[in-house]
Amino acid sequence: MSMFNFLVRRIIYSVFVLLGLSIVIFLIARVMPGDPARMAVGARAPQWVVDRLREQMHLNEPIYVQYGYWLGDAVRGDFGLSLITQRPVTTDIKEFFPASLELVLFSGMLSAFGGIGLGILSARYKDTWIDNIVRLFSYAGIVTPSFVFAILFILLFGFTLNWLPIIGRVSENTAVPPLVTGLITIDALLAGQFATFIDALKHLILPSLSLAMGSIAQEARITRSSMADNLGKDYIASERALGIPEKLVMGRFLLKPSLIPTISILGLDIASTFSVAFLVELVFNWPGLARYGMSAMLNKDLNGISAVILVLGTVFVIVNIIVDIIVAKLDPRIRLS
Repeated sequence: MSMFNFLVRRIIYSVFVLLGLSIVIFLIARVMPGDPARMAVGARAPQWVVDRLREQMHLNEPIYVQYGYWLGDAVRGDFGLSLITQRPVTTDIKEFFPASLELVLFSGMLSAFGGIGLGILSARYKDTWIDNIVRLFSYAGIVTPSFVFAILFILLFGFTLNWLPIIGRVSENTAVPPLVTGLITIDALLAGQFATFIDALKHLILPSLSLAMGSIAQEARITRSSMADNLGKDYIASERALGIPEKLVMGRFLLKPSLIPTISILGLDIASTFSVAFLVELVFNWPGLARYGMSAMLNKDLNGISAVILVLGTVFVIVNIIVDIIVAKLDPRIRLS
């Protein structure tokens, strides 16, 4: 099977996954206690206002008709008004999603380079003191929540050493670049504001590192385990018997097949970071989508909850497709199967 057919098949599957997710989101929003129209206008609004909104929201129609209207609006990007901000939910998503995306992308880069690098180092020096230190770090990083790292980093690098900022995306006296992508670091580079880029990068370090610590530990453990397992394979012994240098064996012949499980788990970790980052965003006062989604849940903002869950589901689907493509490139047998 060609890569194009493989990709088309994965996209078709993903459309059905998102469709199923939309049905689940809609049903949950409808079976939750309370009248969505009453919740939207408030408890003090007169009944005629509620009745008119129910007509506009098609709440008097059968549930399958309601879903059809809701899905059509969702496809057009219309999720209604947010009870928290009193703005269109789409506007809120456009404002908060880039902040989370920037944080997750930077965290993902730290996870990839840090986790794979430590895993290679641990496998290269298997059963030595270096391996033991990496394994100890892996166990500690996996069991420690990200918000604990966030608090520790704030106390150490923010207050004690005063090396890095701990609040927001940029400093108060820093000029914010014109909005292009919503990612301040990218927008600052596009606008030639290098001082703003450095300031935004400093603000990214602590929250992204807090989110990445668990993933770094996870990827290091998986990479080390996979490489250690492949070290005992016959093809590695044959390459060593042929006199191929050890660095070439480790870098070209051992690392590539060993990265397949690491890449798979890394993709899931990056996607899940969007949904589990709300505590870190709260600690660092980061205006991200996870924090907005948690506020929507606490305030029973059904429109906000539906939009956030659908966006996160889309992120998972896209990341899984990217991971499948990378894994298929690493091992063509997976694509052909």
